[in-house]
Amino acid sequence: MKPSAWRAALRIARRDAARAKGRSALVLAMIALPVLGVAGVDVIARSAQLEPAEQAARTMGTAQAAVTIATPGEAILQSPDGQDTTGRGPAEPKDRPKTPAEQRSASTDPAQLLTELLPGAVLVPTGQVKSTSASTVEGRMSTSIEEVDLTDPVWHGKLNVVEGSAPTRPDQLAATRAFLDRSGLRIGDRTALRGLDARPYTITAVAEDPGRLDDNQLYGRPGAVLSALAQAEPEAARSGPQNWTTWLVKLPAGAALDWPKVKELNEYGFTAASRAVLLHPPARAEVPYYAEAAKYSSGYVNKSLLAVAALVPGMALLEIVLLAGPAFAVGARRSRRQLGLLAAGGGDRSHVRAVVLAGGAVLGTGGAVLGLFGGVGLVALLRGPLEEYGGQRFGHFDVQPLDLLGVALVGLVTGLLAAVVPAVQASRQDVVEALTGRGGSKPASRLVAALGVVMVAGGTALALLCAVTNTAPVPGLLGGSVIAELGMLLCTPLLIGLFGRLGRHLPLSPRLALRDSVRNRGRTAPAVAAVMAAVAGAVAVGIYHASDVEKQRQDYRPSLPAGAVALMQGGRSDAVQYAALREAVEKDFGALGERADVLSPTAVPRDCGVSYDCGYVQALKTPEKRCPAEDATTHEERERLSGDPRCTEMRSVSNELGNMFGDVLIGDPALLHNLLDVHDPAAEQALAAGKALVFRPDRVADGKAFLRAEEQPTQAQVDAGDYRGTSREVVVDAVEVHSPLPFASIVMSREAAQKAGLGVRSEGSLWKPAVRASDGTVQKAEAHLAKLDDTVYLDVEQGFKAERSVKMLGLTAFAALVALGAAGIATGLAAADSQQDLATLAAVGASGGIRRRLSGFQCGVIAAMGSVLGLLCGAVPAVALRLLEARNAEIWINGAPIGHEAPVIAVPWADLAALLVGLPVVAVLLAALLTRSRVGLTRRAG
Repeated sequence: MKPSAWRAALRIARRDAARAKGRSALVLAMIALPVLGVAGVDVIARSAQLEPAEQAARTMGTAQAAVTIATPGEAILQSPDGQDTTGRGPAEPKDRPKTPAEQRSASTDPAQLLTELLPGAVLVPTGQVKSTSASTVEGRMSTSIEEVDLTDPVWHGKLNVVEGSAPTRPDQLAATRAFLDRSGLRIGDRTALRGLDARPYTITAVAEDPGRLDDNQLYGRPGAVLSALAQAEPEAARSGPQNWTTWLVKLPAGAALDWPKVKELNEYGFTAASRAVLLHPPARAEVPYYAEAAKYSSGYVNKSLLAVAALVPGMALLEIVLLAGPAFAVGARRSRRQLGLLAAGGGDRSHVRAVVLAGGAVLGTGGAVLGLFGGVGLVALLRGPLEEYGGQRFGHFDVQPLDLLGVALVGLVTGLLAAVVPAVQASRQDVVEALTGRGGSKPASRLVAALGVVMVAGGTALALLCAVTNTAPVPGLLGGSVIAELGMLLCTPLLIGLFGRLGRHLPLSPRLALRDSVRNRGRTAPAVAAVMAAVAGAVAVGIYHASDVEKQRQDYRPSLPAGAVALMQGGRSDAVQYAALREAVEKDFGALGERADVLSPTAVPRDCGVSYDCGYVQALKTPEKRCPAEDATTHEERERLSGDPRCTEMRSVSNELGNMFGDVLIGDPALLHNLLDVHDPAAEQALAAGKALVFRPDRVADGKAFLRAEEQPTQAQVDAGDYRGTSREVVVDAVEVHSPLPFASIVMSREAAQKAGLGVRSEGSLWKPAVRASDGTVQKAEAHLAKLDDTVYLDVEQGFKAERSVKMLGLTAFAALVALGAAGIATGLAAADSQQDLATLAAVGASGGIRRRLSGFQCGVIAAMGSVLGLLCGAVPAVALRLLEARNAEIWINGAPIGHEAPVIAVPWADLAALLVGLPVVAVLLAALLTRSRVGLTRRAG
């Protein structure tokens, strides 16, 4: 065709779009929705990705570097950003002489050495954090405190004052928003730290770490808190700060810490994150760390990450095409008479195709532009909540023009692609039928449906096989998922006919709706395909996210049963004082249920009170149940032995639970109830009879359990470098007991421990209330306990909490939005195409209620069929991706891989049921509400 003909086609398409505003608006929305989703996810992902300058600010504020003494007296190698380090390598002999730099590092104070190596530098200590508790509106809660001078600009970017004014006096603090929200305090209120009740601090500011918005922390002036806290709280003084060896480094004006200087610091055992290096990283060949790491690298590549990177945009592109298809199909059918007039006036088939394709170009461009602005605007509007949910601020609102231009081009191209089939169909229509409005849908082709079944089966098998074998996973998962979804698309016309057979069992309105869907497959099939594509995306994201959360849940290792309350006996409380502490806890919490007093056996056979000087007792695996691969000395031997059935549990994350009291415990039936959820009279009788109850099968054999009792090493042993005390093996009579919550390996009675020559140490008490305590109740109890004895520790197991990802949130939210919107728009387009049928019903006397119900059920049928097919299609990429991730997650024993993790696949049945039921219900209600009661009779075409 000549360019002038294309210009004419574009003018016709533009005028047709302007004339049919309602239909054009639906088509624009259908194209804009997936573009909006892709653009929104792109902006979120780009904004959450920090630029080098932003990463530098969060690491070191406005300083030139953040330096940590890693190994005094040992040279190290590091990556340019300082996140990864390694020693000089095992190839060097252990008895090699120290270099002069290592000797100097071993004998010099790190801060002094750093000052000597960086003349003129000002060191600002950071990371000096201590755990404590602070008074709140309800009572007291655990928190941590750090000393920083927030009036120093060096902290800007790393720690920002977002509200109030920075502390300037020793009795002032800054607090994070998380602390204020939990404590109920506000700026201007006062809080007292544990042991410092006589000198409360005033909160003057809200401080925020942009990378950790959820931190529950306080910030005091340098020298104003930590020393006083150490004097008042001996336990905190013994535990010490978490990190005393990191500094922010301010260099003289114009100076920078370049890569050669960083490597020099490595010679002295320092690691450094330098602003200059982050902004201008060295070539890979100039980084000794990479060369050293390559010697021991297996060349392993996690292909699941590559598969995700290909699968998400690939499936999004397919979704855009399938969503836009019904829009242009409806548009072409609604323009049949106009296209027929074009053909009758001398236009050939190419002209008809050009008009329909021009409509795709016009509406595709408009929809892409609307989607871009909508996606960017929506993320901008929700930026604050997104950052709060993800727990970190965006580096900046990152709108990448090339990314969005690519998304817009995808929208335009997919608009054209989606218009190809309607254009070809329109060009082949009979002119007389087009002018008279006659001509129906052709019967579904069984051959095409059979091809679709083959594609569904083949695509599913291809995706799953590539995932399980880790062979070509990127093209395999993407290609298999796309083939399966396209195969389902080919099956749609025949499936519509099968669905239609259900109509004989339904009332009038749904029966008419099903029959109408079968009779008008031409408009039903594209609408079903659009809903299927949108639902498939939402289902894929939903199953993947649910599986990921379930994997986190399985990996989570609580220290107590969910909701349990534990009181650890402190170092200064005697039996009488501890009884008063127990009474205080029971009074503050209310109905806690029965109390279990927890003790543990010791190697020294006496009553040790709360002292840890009496050693400890450990449960041993029986020799015949120990995995032989754990004791292998070579990689080949480990590979051979790892196939032993006893090593099965090593191929997945250990499911053994632990508790804060110990692995071998002494207690009564109340301990069995509260800690292990064991309510077995036979087990309680065995405990009373002096037998040890064993809750892990590999710790008992032939009615015996094996324990190792080890005393604390003497000072002479420590001075000689031997930190293992005298140990002996203890054998006790035992019986195996099943526990749904095996938080301990062995429980025995006090009498059984004494009979075995073991001592006893008091650990604390445990309750398991029927209702989980509120945060306010816990704070009240902690405040009460702190007044009685500040060495006791109260813990309430809050249970599992899933990690939050702003990228996954964006993906889930946009997938749900597209599914809901696409269902409404696709069914709306089909309803618009059925207006003539509704007018015919009105002509024969059908009431407005019948017409509304019919319209509603027509749309409901489309949404229901699309939801069911989308559920099947969406499961394929989600399950395949989870299988691939498990295949790429290796299990290691003693530094060597022996297998892969077991796949974790969880189906969110409640969410999927809501989707399968909710979408059709919403479609029915919307269509019924929007159908007019009065319909003007339309003139018969021709």
